[in-house]
Amino acid sequence: MTSNTASEPRYGLMAIVLHWLLAVFILSVFAMGVYVADLPFSLAKLKLINWHKWAGVVILALSAWRLLWRLTHRPPALPARIDQAMPGWQRVAFHGTHHLMYLLFFAVPLLGWAYSSAKGYPIVWFGVLPLPDWVPVNDALANVLKPLHALAAYGLIGLVGLHVAAALKHQFIDRDGLIDRMRPGR
Repeated sequence: MTSNTASEPRYGLMAIVLHWLLAVFILSVFAMGVYVADLPFSLAKLKLINWHKWAGVVILALSAWRLLWRLTHRPPALPARIDQAMPGWQRVAFHGTHHLMYLLFFAVPLLGWAYSSAKGYPIVWFGVLPLPDWVPVNDALANVLKPLHALAAYGLIGLVGLHVAAALKHQFIDRDGLIDRMRPGR
């Protein structure tokens, strides 16, 4: 099937910028979290943990901005030719994956923040702005929150992988040009 993307609606510039910024931050912060988890205690590890926290707060802010943007700026509908060619289960997966990713955009950093608070490790954003602890210091709670944060992060990365695989399928197997709607600079 050939694409007809020139006449099809694309996402707006702000939606595209927020999409790709979140993608870069999420992949980077996940990689940093996996890397830092196995490091021995050191000043370098503490520095990377702080960067991980700061980037998590940025992800939370970008996610709020993206959700607000999405709620106030309707995304373009799937082109009819793609929607009609897509089996029902793919449509369900398409919408379900997006909804779960939005949920995890918030859950992952909030669980990390809660863990940090429960452990008694304050977050001072970029070393300047102290953020409030929103759960009390409690080791038992911290022991529950830490694996939940990791599980949610792995879940988010799994969904991102599924999202990327679907985009690549549309690009290279279906050749329907769907990816062009979110591609920057086109």
